[in-house]
Amino acid sequence: MGALGDVRKVLALVEKAVANRRAVGDVRRRLRSEPRHPSDHYRIAVYFADGDVNMYQIRQWYKPLQLLSKAWPVVVLSRNPTGARALIDDGSLPVAFVPTVRDLESYIFTQDLRIVLYVNQNTRNFQMFRYGHRWHVFINHGESDKMYMTTNQFKAYDYALIAGDAARARLARVLWKYDLDSRTIAIGRPQADHFSGDLPYTPDDRVVVLYAPTWEGDRPSAFYGSIRSHGEDLVRAVLASPDHRLLYRPHPRSGVVDADYGAAHRRIVAAIEAANAADRTAQHVFDDGPDLGWQLAVAEVAVVDISAMVYDRLAAGLPLLVTRPIEPEATVDTGGYLADAEWLDPGTPAQLLAAVERVRTDPDAVARLEHWVRHYFGDTSPGAASARFHDAVARMMLEWDRWHAVTADAPDDEAEEAELDEE
Repeated sequence: MGALGDVRKVLALVEKAVANRRAVGDVRRRLRSEPRHPSDHYRIAVYFADGDVNMYQIRQWYKPLQLLSKAWPVVVLSRNPTGARALIDDGSLPVAFVPTVRDLESYIFTQDLRIVLYVNQNTRNFQMFRYGHRWHVFINHGESDKMYMTTNQFKAYDYALIAGDAARARLARVLWKYDLDSRTIAIGRPQADHFSGDLPYTPDDRVVVLYAPTWEGDRPSAFYGSIRSHGEDLVRAVLASPDHRLLYRPHPRSGVVDADYGAAHRRIVAAIEAANAADRTAQHVFDDGPDLGWQLAVAEVAVVDISAMVYDRLAAGLPLLVTRPIEPEATVDTGGYLADAEWLDPGTPAQLLAAVERVRTDPDAVARLEHWVRHYFGDTSPGAASARFHDAVARMMLEWDRWHAVTADAPDDEAEEAELDEE
C-alpha cells in the first residue's frame, strides 16, 4: 500500500501541475483582452496568494471593498492561477495576476499603493512584506475564538483591523509585547452591512433553519466539523418537519481530508433533493454559491460549528446554536462567547429539533445574545461598521501622507536589485 500511495501522490501532483499550467494560460489570455491598468491609479491592494479553494476568504470582502474603492481605488494582487481565474470569473474587483516575485515587483512599481490588505496568513504574504513605504494591514476573513485569531503572525503587520472588544481582549491574553492600542483598530463587521441577496425559495410560514457546518479539520485540535456527529440527524429532523425549511451551507473544503466526512455531506445533499422531490412546497436549499450573508440574515435559527460562521451570525444578532465538538482534543476557547453559547450536543432528531425551537423562543437566550453582540462588534446598526472601516482607512492614508512627507527624499531601497526567492 505504501508504494501505491506514493504513486497516487505523484499522480496527484502531476495532475495539479498540469491544471495550474492550464490556468496560467487561461488567465493570461483573458487579461490580455482587457484594458491595461492605468499607472499610478490604485491606492489599495488586496494581496491574495491562495487558489480557488480558499476564495471564500476574499469573497466576503467584495462588497465592502467595492464601496471603499469609490474613495480609494482597489486592486487584487493574485499570486495563484486558479485563484486569479476565480477572481476574474467573479468580476467584482480589478485583478493583477502576479504569480512570480518578478511579476509582483514589476506591477507594484507601476502603482501608487499606500495600503496592502491581507485576508489570511498564507506563507507567501512574507514576499510582499519586503516592500516598505506602504502599510501592511491584516483584515482577516472572519471573527472567531479559534487559535488562528491569536497567532503571533499578527506582529508581522503594521495594523490589524479587528472586530471589537472581544478581539482586543483575546489578543491581549496571548500575544507578548504587542501594542494593541497603536496597532489594532476596531471596525466591527462591515460585511454585515451587505447581508442581502436573492432568496432561492418563496418565503412562507416555515421556520428557516440554517445549518452551516465547517470542514472536518486537519488536526485533532481543530476537529470542529459536525456533519457526521450532528448533521445527518439534524437534517433528518428538519426535512421531516412540515413547519421547517432547511438551508444547508457547508464549508467548501468539506471532505478534502476525510472521505467519510465528504460522504456524509453528499448524503445530506441527496436527502435534500429527495425531500424536495417528495414535496415541492418544502423548498429546502443546498447552498454552495459564492455569496455569503443573506443566509445569515433570513434564517430564524442558525446551527453552526466553531468557526467564523458563529461570529458572522452573531453580527446579525439572531438566534444560533453552536455544535459541541465530539473530539476531546478539539480546542474550545472558554473565555469569550463560547463560554456562554447555546450548545448543541449530538442527539436524536427529535431532541435536535426541540433545541432549535427552544433557542428561538427563550427570552433569556435572546438577552444573552444581545450582550455578546455588543461585546464582539460594538454598534451593529446599519452602516456603522462600514463607517468605521472607512475611517480606519482614512486614518492610515493620512498617516501615509505624513510619513511620505518625511521620507520622500530618502533613498528608495525598493529600487535596488535583490535576489528573491521565486518559489
